[in-house]
Amino acid sequence: MQDLSIELDHEPGALARMGEVLGAAGLSVEGGGVWAVDGRAVAHFLFEHGEAARRVLEDAGIVVRAVRDVLVQRLDQALPGQLGAIARRMADAGVNLEVMYSDHDHRLVLVVDDHARGRAVSQAWEREREEREREKREERPTAR
Repeated sequence: MQDLSIELDHEPGALARMGEVLGAAGLSVEGGGVWAVDGRAVAHFLFEHGEAARRVLEDAGIVVRAVRDVLVQRLDQALPGQLGAIARRMADAGVNLEVMYSDHDHRLVLVVDDHARGRAVSQAWEREREEREREKREERPTAR
């Protein structure tokens, strides 16, 4: 999965045009968002095929600033403080979070300044989450 940083005109129809161009090419947006910053629309969207999306958008005259690999992280939504905890882990590893949003499966999507170190943190987090899930399953009484 890859994040595309896209520059859009900050006017009605700019996002619609982008979506139409992608749809006509058979490319789906997997998550992301658009923000107005200093009179411009800054978009970050998640794609399974980032380079294909970049080519389609650029061919349509839409500016793509960057295509970057992402970390996709599942958080335990029932446990308060998950965002702070994963952000602290990244910070303690010297990893800066540059972009954050959610995908359609309610997972956290992170674009970081050091992908290798961020991936190591993310993998450790996921192993711990899976261990907690396994422990929860083992604590449940089995039906007879």
